[in-house]
Amino acid sequence: MPAYKAPLRDMRFLMNEMFDYKSHYATLSSGLHADQDTIDMILETMANFCENELSPLYQTGDEEGCHFENGHVTTPKGFKEAYENYVALGMQGLSYPEEFGGQGLPMSLNLIKSEMMATANWAFTMYPGLSIGCMNTILQYGTEEQKNTYLPPLVSGNWLGTMCLTEPQCGTDLGQIKTRVEPNGDGTFKMYGTKIFISSGEHDLTDNIVHIVLARLPNAPEGTRGISLFIVPKFLPGPNGTVGDRNGVNCGSIEHKMGIRASATTVLNFDGATAYQIGEDNRGLHAMFTFMNTARIGTSIQGIAHAELSYQGALPYAKDRLSMRSLSGKKNPDKVADAIIHHADVRRMLLTQKAIAEGGRAMVYYAAMIADKMTEGLLKGDQAEHDLWDDRLGFYTPILKGFLTEMGLECANLGMQVYGGHGYIKEWGMEQIARDARIATLYEGTTGIQALDLLGRKVLLSSKGKVVRDHTAEILKFCGEHARNRKMHGFIWDLTKICAQWNTLTLRIMFMARKDREVVSAASNDYLMYSGFAMMAYFWAQMAAVSFEKLENGGNEAPEFYTAKIQTAEFFFERLLPRTAAYAESMVKPSRSMTQMAIENFAFF
Repeated sequence: MPAYKAPLRDMRFLMNEMFDYKSHYATLSSGLHADQDTIDMILETMANFCENELSPLYQTGDEEGCHFENGHVTTPKGFKEAYENYVALGMQGLSYPEEFGGQGLPMSLNLIKSEMMATANWAFTMYPGLSIGCMNTILQYGTEEQKNTYLPPLVSGNWLGTMCLTEPQCGTDLGQIKTRVEPNGDGTFKMYGTKIFISSGEHDLTDNIVHIVLARLPNAPEGTRGISLFIVPKFLPGPNGTVGDRNGVNCGSIEHKMGIRASATTVLNFDGATAYQIGEDNRGLHAMFTFMNTARIGTSIQGIAHAELSYQGALPYAKDRLSMRSLSGKKNPDKVADAIIHHADVRRMLLTQKAIAEGGRAMVYYAAMIADKMTEGLLKGDQAEHDLWDDRLGFYTPILKGFLTEMGLECANLGMQVYGGHGYIKEWGMEQIARDARIATLYEGTTGIQALDLLGRKVLLSSKGKVVRDHTAEILKFCGEHARNRKMHGFIWDLTKICAQWNTLTLRIMFMARKDREVVSAASNDYLMYSGFAMMAYFWAQMAAVSFEKLENGGNEAPEFYTAKIQTAEFFFERLLPRTAAYAESMVKPSRSMTQMAIENFAFF
């Protein structure tokens, strides 16, 4: 079983040498106490917790799974104790206001903390992870009374939260929601309905669970225009963070899943449960996107996590496993065969994992800085600033979620492949990573939904291609700054071509869609994957530029680290970036080959 080791050197490279988090934090009110000593303490504390407490529970939690009996869920052995230790560290409220018991630090630190937890044990991390969006929603849309009631116990971790969207008849198409509320006459409501696939909807980790639920008010308009948002606690709140009477929300069952078996995925029945409205009438979906965007960034971290953990499992095996001789001559002449890491195809798999894990980490850490600026606008009450950065983050979100989870799944499968037949055996732990990774491309919006959101909504409808022009302008500015650097010529030339092609492809699809509306759906997945590789190329070029500079002027680390960065960047540009050529050719084909077949011909002959 892979034993997780936090990649602190790579994290610090991004934070300190590439993105200059110190200067970034100096611009934030929440960055006042984010000095280097505090950051180092958080990184070291979380690394120790994840390596020594969460990682050992990863395989055992999967083997045991959750237990369901009479509406109650018991988490696997060791989870409750680990969660109590996590709460004692005070890390749940890392990025939340001090007035509610948090530490008031930047949101990016919470995301970095989450990456370590996610890689060490994703199933465990889902329990505290779902609370993040719950807290964000209450913080932004809750009344003062709701904030004072729910945020202190949620921020401390004494309570946990969920989001409840999906119903048996609808997932992505939330306009079909049937869960309803009836007014009690005192400002509260009675809720009736069933929600499914609710992660962490029931468990034994905390005394209370706060559900954020989409439902319909009486006489609400049909479709998404008639959805409102409600807080429904498992137990009604008592004074000072205590719990009162049991509410009318009950767990009907838990799902038996392919992966993340230690995370309880529940069916929740609302049988006249007391509900408290949050936000405006029929504007619940708008408020819920606060939750959803947070969840999608969190899920993109899962893509990095599975690539990283699978790489950490595959690398030592590739160094130890002996099989055949290298084509270029014996590498272990005193052994019966050479270690498989000497075979180029095995290196292809390992380098793909390394490139995706480290490239994805750079993408997420940069997006985390945007999230910091968005949150700063909210804290200052500057709606225009908040919306500016929210829109920019909105462009990154579907790419991060869709592309990184797809590549994380690919990397998890490559980890199994490195092991050969042993990768299919449970005792090694590699097949668990692949099983766990599979869900990441599905929940919080499938890859297809992310692709439609990116191309149809963010690129074509909302910005008429401007969002791509703005992003490529940023890339071209970087290219101009490094155009005279001979060592960067290969990266700069490829990036320049990608920028031109990205804009051209966007315009071609825009014009094609005027006559062929289905072309947007037909092209969207190719467009998303193209955008992911293009965006990651930009970040790998940046990492290469920093590494060249450090090697030339003397970094504070052994040169092997920077050399490996440059060599991984070269691998990405030579072996992975060329995939964009196939996506580019495919996305601009007419939709006819997808749409021409009669439904009756989708049959077994």
